Amino acid sequence: MPHAPPLGALLRQYAAGCVLACDPVDQGLLNRGYRLRTTRGRYFLKHHHDPETADPAAIARQHRATQRLADLGVPVAPPLADRAGQTVALVGGHAYALHPWIDGRHRHGGQLTRGQCERLGALLGVVHASLERVMPVEGRAPAESADPADTFGLIDNLLARVRRHRPADCFDALARHRLLERRELLERHAGRRPPHGASVGWVHGDFHPYNLLYRGDAPAAIVDWDRLGVQPRAEEAVRAAAIFFVRPTGALDLPKVRAYTRAYRRTAGATPCELAAAVHRVWWERLNDFWMLRWHYERGDTRADPQFPAVSALAVWWTREYDAVRDAFTD
Repeated sequence: MPHAPPLGALLRQYAAGCVLACDPVDQGLLNRGYRLRTTRGRYFLKHHHDPETADPAAIARQHRATQRLADLGVPVAPPLADRAGQTVALVGGHAYALHPWIDGRHRHGGQLTRGQCERLGALLGVVHASLERVMPVEGRAPAESADPADTFGLIDNLLARVRRHRPADCFDALARHRLLERRELLERHAGRRPPHGASVGWVHGDFHPYNLLYRGDAPAAIVDWDRLGVQPRAEEAVRAAAIFFVRPTGALDLPKVRAYTRAYRRTAGATPCELAAAVHRVWWERLNDFWMLRWHYERGDTRADPQFPAVSALAVWWTREYDAVRDAFTD
């Protein structure tokens, strides 16, 4: 098994029995996960491998947050404590956490009914409202929006990498087309750079279909809290909708977005004005964001490639349908 975790030492630390089976879970982009079956039960073993999210203190903070959310009835899967009462296990200089295994499956927006879209929005609203209750507020100013001058430089760099890539393939052709298209859009809309974001609060940080498990028609657990942090909350609601409800063509399913957002606003106490500002900032963020191409060409990491066609088309469609998108989030 590649990147095999030190199962013997970990299971002894947790008194979790003897290993019967350990299979990698390959859906995460940041950290490594394993479906673990032992003589004591079934678990999810997480190896906090990504340097940006592997700080033991930050992991422990995530664990405290999820336990407090669980105490409020939010569907999460808090980690288990080891023999010493700790939830972060350090073995060989690496950080691990053991969670109960949650049976369930992932569902994207196309698989959700209107009622389930409302339930999804209400769930995220409850997460934000609950985090406000259980996590201390940190004084942090919202981040500045992307500077188009920096983005133009990045586009030129990526275009040069595309030209040098051999043998050229269909991904290169699409990347070149989207980069040239995005440069034209930014030149046209450079004057619409948004100001600083709205007030911030604690958010999940990565709320999307692969981080939500369903059992039947109901959410069973929100997982992967690696990006827990302080950000403008309404922007997380917009980003999540842009992932859950994007169609393969790059268009958003606006009726489902509307149902989701109305429920979110109700449970989070967010106003239409907050959502309108968040829509503008996330739209601008999408125009300036090329993380998938940077992974592909700078890091040689192609795991996000299948998402690129729809995501890159969304920025173009969103620009054309800007008013309709804003209305779906604010009606």
